[in-house]
Parts: sequence; C-alpha cells; structure tokens
Amino acid sequence: MRAGRLLEVLAVIHIDPETLDNKARYKLLIGSVVPRPIAFVSTVNRQGQTNLAPFSFFTACGSSPMRVCFVPMIRSSDGQKKDTLRNIEATKEFVVHVVSESFVRQMSQTAGEYPPDISEFDEAGLTPVPSTVVKPPRVAEALVAMECRLHQLVELGDAVGHGTIVVGDVVALHFDESVLDEAEGKVRLDVLSPIGRLAGNSYCRITDTFDIARP
Repeated sequence: MRAGRLLEVLAVIHIDPETLDNKARYKLLIGSVVPRPIAFVSTVNRQGQTNLAPFSFFTACGSSPMRVCFVPMIRSSDGQKKDTLRNIEATKEFVVHVVSESFVRQMSQTAGEYPPDISEFDEAGLTPVPSTVVKPPRVAEALVAMECRLHQLVELGDAVGHGTIVVGDVVALHFDESVLDEAEGKVRLDVLSPIGRLAGNSYCRITDTFDIARP
C-alpha cells in the first residue's frame, strides 16, 4: 500500500469578491498575481504629441503572428480613459518596451497623471528615437522594444475597475546588441535585467532562477 503524506490542515479564508469594494479587490489581485512583467508603452496623439506610460497587466499572446497585449485601466481619479488608450484608438500604433533596472526610476516617474500636452519622455528624462515602422518613438534607454500595430481592442467596461485589452501585432523588433545572443536566438536575461511588478510600490528582479525538464 502506498503511504500517503500527512498534510497539516490550515485555516482558509474564503472571500466573495462581490462583497468587496474596488480598492480591496484590486489590492488582493495585484498582491496575488505576481510577479507581473511591465509594458512600457509609447504612443502619439493625432497632433504628434508623445506619451509614455507603464502597464503591469501585460503578457505575450501569440507568436505566429507575434502578438502582445496589455490592459489600460479606467483612471480612478476621474473615471476617464488613459491617454495611452485614447492615442491607440486614434492612431492604431504603439511601441512596447521591456523595463530594465537601469531605468526603472524613470519608468516610475511616467506613472504620474500628466496633461495630454506634457511628454513623459521629458518629465522622466528619457530619450525618444525614431521607430522604423510606426510613428510613436522608441525609448533609447530600453534594451528591447517592440513596434506594434493595433490588432484588436476588447472593452471590458467603462467604469473604474474596468479596462480595455489592447492586442497588438509586433511589426518590428529592436534589441541592443548586448542583450541578444544571435547564435542561439535568445535574449540574455542577465544583461536585460528585467523588472517585475509586485503590489504597492514594490518591484522584483530576476536574480534566482531554476530549470525543470518537461515530460
């Protein structure tokens, strides 16, 4: 007979999310879904004014064609769409950058709410450089950048606590030569030094990794 493992019975707290307000639900969600990669997204409006903002509801969502998605949430301060989403709705283009530790403080600076005519590039001291396919500029300090054209918008609601899934087709890739192993076709994580989002003001590094062989 196979011996069973004795498990300690722990107290479990059961929560119905419908009994919580939006702030409480948000805190539990971002404290549980961790770490989250950060999409550092540059856009332009119809007048060509630049915008730069971070989003930690972000992931890859396909490789053929290559696609990424992120979710700009409705602003809690005024219940309006963020400038990033408004710009993408207008121009159908954006650039997603991976956040490295070398410019994480500048990235954090762009998370503030600025008027549409204020460029977060200037506020954070980051350098815009021309993209090759789309109109929004790239961040020169970023080691990885993905130029995207809008594939689809999925609106999940128009109130605080809701957001819009932005799905983009990657139409151009940019890697700093230090971060790409061209022979292996792999990104050097130790050089990229990506930062993950936790809860509150907390972030994390990729400094301890391990491998598990798949069956």
